[in-house]
Amino acid sequence: MSAYEKIHAAISTANDSGRTALVPFITAGYPEPKDFIATLKNVASAGDVVELGIPFSDPMADGMTIQRSSFVALQKGVSLKWIFDELDSAQGEIDAPLVMMSYLNPLLAFGFEDLADRALAAGVYGFIVPDLPYEESTELRAVLEAKGLGLIQLVTPATPEDRLKTLCDASRGFVYAVTITGITGGAGLPVDLADYLTKVVSHSTIPVCAGFGIREAKDVAAVGQYVAGAIVGSALVEVLERGEDPKPFLEALIE
Repeated sequence: MSAYEKIHAAISTANDSGRTALVPFITAGYPEPKDFIATLKNVASAGDVVELGIPFSDPMADGMTIQRSSFVALQKGVSLKWIFDELDSAQGEIDAPLVMMSYLNPLLAFGFEDLADRALAAGVYGFIVPDLPYEESTELRAVLEAKGLGLIQLVTPATPEDRLKTLCDASRGFVYAVTITGITGGAGLPVDLADYLTKVVSHSTIPVCAGFGIREAKDVAAVGQYVAGAIVGSALVEVLERGEDPKPFLEALIE
């Protein structure tokens, strides 16, 4: 089984047990770098796949909550190298497959070959790169897939159907179905999700996970009628921001 197939397998295992897979997002090193691994272990014990946000100064898709967490993490010295070093120190201690959500610049600066090697060693099996168009992703995709790592594609309600099929075919691990045409951290889900999510699933041979606007158990239940997994980001980051234990919050989402 390749690394990215382990992402697929973790989501499918949750579905086979009769529930929607949970993909929690945290900003690496937030709120305190010293607590990063402890926070990650706690979140991973409640999630099926964990999305690790790489702090970046100029995000495109992130709302104020995640922007704020990235700013704080950067101010405290969190970098991609630091994140890999921390993950290396916790080898074999994290229950869930990891996916990194990063803008392209930190990955370019790190170097794609080194990125793939460090990721595989650290238990990071996939990447989400919101500012990397499919047409410009050939180089990164080739380097990742040579190591069995996946480049996860995002689709939105505005994605034309022919492009939707192309992106679903290219995605590895899961397809990330953005629920809105906007940024993260919104008040909730749009009411007209059914047709959109059903269409995405019809084009994908791998699990589809929905993200943006998922804050409560009713949101997870709503998207879980159509897709394999629910991604929860801003609401979880807010829990961490308040200094609360994230595990009860995450467990309550899938009760």
